[in-house]
Amino acid sequence: MLVRRRTLLAASAAATIASPALAQNYPRRAVQLVVAFPAGGSTDVGARILAAAAEKDLGQPITVVNKVGAGGQIGLTEVARAKPDGYTLGFLNLPAVNTIVLDPERKAAFNVDSFIPVVNQVLDPGLIWVKGDSPYKTLADLLDAARKAPGKISACTTGILSDDHLAIMMMQEAAKCEFRIVHFDGGTQQITGVLGGHVDCAFDNVGGIFKRILSGEARGLALTDVERSKFLPDIPTTKELGFGTVISSSTRGVGVPKGTPPDVIKVIESAFVKAINSPEMHQKMDAVGLALKPMVGAEYAKYYADTQAQAKKYTEWALKQR
Repeated sequence: MLVRRRTLLAASAAATIASPALAQNYPRRAVQLVVAFPAGGSTDVGARILAAAAEKDLGQPITVVNKVGAGGQIGLTEVARAKPDGYTLGFLNLPAVNTIVLDPERKAAFNVDSFIPVVNQVLDPGLIWVKGDSPYKTLADLLDAARKAPGKISACTTGILSDDHLAIMMMQEAAKCEFRIVHFDGGTQQITGVLGGHVDCAFDNVGGIFKRILSGEARGLALTDVERSKFLPDIPTTKELGFGTVISSSTRGVGVPKGTPPDVIKVIESAFVKAINSPEMHQKMDAVGLALKPMVGAEYAKYYADTQAQAKKYTEWALKQR
């Protein structure tokens, strides 16, 4: 009995010191940042810029790993199932996380509580764009064509119930038109589809097509926001064009699996916050058209919860139309 009691006390003591000990020794090896979308897209580009900056302060390499498929579900599933020790981080795209969970047909192996949001990096407004030599020179041109030939004009997204998908359905309702919706797994495929002439237009985000619009390869028709983008100031907003209900964006930040020790989270938070606030980060993100929107701690947790509540409304509405 005495031996058993000593054993239990020893186990209890070990459990008590496990978390602090882990934090004191963290990180001892490379950290993996899982991106649930393809290499080369705006999500991936922002993640790689952030990882390269944060690893300097973290003291260990941060390796970006693309786990692609099912509109982000495959990568997010891997993060949710990872050991909560700080060595597997996830790049959280909102509202993609929310809509996957809320769609019963997706049968997600995780829920919103499977992740702890640590620090947000980007808020990337939505953008409707076409090929540079497209006959659609304005949003009005595109919508008129969609009204005249319902279901004929193709519009692509970065995944089922992504922010892009919701934006298309918002526009269909607001403009009384119907597109033929094509779902891809990320922005890289969108670019190939539209510039290759296989799809008529894309509902995307500024960061995904910014440089190609400046070069003339693509033409931006409307920003799905209330204010113009500093990166593309000549492109009008949906609000300006009379579609104030069509407002859409994507936020991206770093999260960890539920159960990650608070002290480890603090180490991760410190490294990424320092990276996001650095002048080098601002320069590199401006160069690729990605707008920084730092959020951390309680602010990011509230935004994460608020996005879930908002996504619930739009997802239920979208599912009825699907």
